[in-house]
Amino acid sequence: MLDNQVALRVSGSRLVDAAGSPVRLRGVGLGGWMNMENFITGYPANEGTMRTAVREVLGEERYELFFDRLLTAFFGERDAELLAGMGVNCVRIPINYRHFESDERPMEIIEDGFRHLDRVIDLCAAEGIYSVIDLHALPGSQNQHWHSDNPTHIAAFWQHRHFQDRVVHLWEAIADRYRDHPWVAGYNPVNEPGDPSGKVIGPFYDRLVKAVRDADPGHVLFMDGNTYSTDFSVFREVYANTVFVCHDYALAGFAHGGPYPGHTRGEWCDRAQLEQAFEKRTRFQRETGTPLWVGEFGPVYTGDPVVDAQRYQILADQLDIYDAHDAGWSIWTYKDVGLQGLVHATGPYLERFGPFIEKKRRLGADRWGSTMEESSGVLGPLHEMLETEFPAWHPYPWGARYQIDDLIRHVLIAQALVPEYAELLRGLPDEELLALADSFALPACTRRQPLIDLLAGSLGR
Repeated sequence: MLDNQVALRVSGSRLVDAAGSPVRLRGVGLGGWMNMENFITGYPANEGTMRTAVREVLGEERYELFFDRLLTAFFGERDAELLAGMGVNCVRIPINYRHFESDERPMEIIEDGFRHLDRVIDLCAAEGIYSVIDLHALPGSQNQHWHSDNPTHIAAFWQHRHFQDRVVHLWEAIADRYRDHPWVAGYNPVNEPGDPSGKVIGPFYDRLVKAVRDADPGHVLFMDGNTYSTDFSVFREVYANTVFVCHDYALAGFAHGGPYPGHTRGEWCDRAQLEQAFEKRTRFQRETGTPLWVGEFGPVYTGDPVVDAQRYQILADQLDIYDAHDAGWSIWTYKDVGLQGLVHATGPYLERFGPFIEKKRRLGADRWGSTMEESSGVLGPLHEMLETEFPAWHPYPWGARYQIDDLIRHVLIAQALVPEYAELLRGLPDEELLALADSFALPACTRRQPLIDLLAGSLGR
């Protein structure tokens, strides 16, 4: 059992340490690290498809050399020091199941998968920073999009008991490993689930919670609602020692967002609307008297000083709202190639992949970062035809307009780009591969200083 003074538990509407002192977790998500995402590290489509193509180009040994170095460079001692210096006390760590269990050998835990996770948890602990372990990609994919390493638009996880059994087994192993680690704040077992029926997730959560509690009775659970952590009606009971996690992205802060204050795709957004949206998204938590924690939020940036100033204002308003409600938070994301991170890679990686990343941007191949207007001359007639022929079609989760883009831009076009990305690695000597990976080490990165200053100011309040 956890008995260290820093270990956390839920007490009413707050997290507290072992002495009963309130702890409000505020920090960053480590997106793109042990769960890679296309807009974060510059590749197209989903992680599994990309890795298969890169392995074919590099061969197994050099593939392992490159990705192990990338994982090592992406987060190190200096990253933890930077975050601690800002006042961060929490890092949410997204992981992909593929590091810990394979489709070829299901139910067999890969011990080496814990090597980097242990390293970063301990680096954060040394700086007084808690970790929340977030299973971001589940076997079969728990939602319809790239960030669950989904190569399609079907969340097969909810259709097959086999995938669910594997996740329960994996969480039993994770919980058993970290049950006595006081700087692990807790476990976020399923990121942004998308169960279209809404009928499978509730019983599965009941089963998963029991299994994790049997392995580790002490750590806090951070549970996402259905439909990308927006629907909490799926919870059939309020589990003990649990935080129910909301995600709180502002529509005006998306790449296709309009001015702030102003209209985005016909919807008005200002500070009052942001607070109204937050209160709606946290109604379940407030009604049940459980802690408020925003697992993900944060605008994307364009490079246009006027637009980006509005994005910083969105963020400042959200942080003020969270302060007023005593809500914890984890901003998305810490490090990337320039869209959203506090810091972003430069150097050899951007020199080699910069034109390719620009091509992805021109085609709108990444869902996160697309204005939804790229290639409009080609896709516009298709949108119009489907709207005319099927006006009542509203596929889960976000409707026809998004579904068409997902299928054409973010699956078809994105997958067509994968071989081109992999070929940019062909023939490179080992030292150049390592230099590409080292572009993500903090000394080689550029800091988005206005964002860092804004967050540090909020954390200092």
